[in-house]
Amino acid sequence: MATGEIAGRSAADAQELSVGEAMMATGRLSIARRVEPDRPRLPFSPGQLARLDEALTLSSRSTGLEFAVYLGDLGEDTRKQAEELHANLGARAAEGVLIAVSPGQRKFELITGDEAYRRIPDRSCQLAAMSMVASFKEGELIEGLVGALRMLADAAGNSYQESRTHH
Repeated sequence: MATGEIAGRSAADAQELSVGEAMMATGRLSIARRVEPDRPRLPFSPGQLARLDEALTLSSRSTGLEFAVYLGDLGEDTRKQAEELHANLGARAAEGVLIAVSPGQRKFELITGDEAYRRIPDRSCQLAAMSMVASFKEGELIEGLVGALRMLADAAGNSYQESRTHH
């Protein structure tokens, strides 16, 4: 028998096989199928992402500060990693407010740049952090983030340019 021949089957039988199927010499049917890996499940629905985007946009627009959220592993030194992420805001880092959350580690960091720190008191950051903890404990990640963004934006007040043009 030559390599590649189908033993014990007629040409008509071989044509009945589907793509990726082969009858082995032993009579066993070998089937090759493409397996698509499951796509990773996103932590938020499209509606939740829209709410988070809206909260980020409104917080940034109303205060003139640069609000950002990071969701992912923060490594062993969570504070250092969050500070590095905050530095990635580049020229806007001084006005930057980063909420970095690592759900797998059950940790989060709240980083404020120099200008943001001047406008958002430590007490307001602590209140936002306590609010996030309460929401996260209930499994409400999106609620915790949106609530914290609102609290921090309220604490920061309107941007200097906006308040100056209204007087």
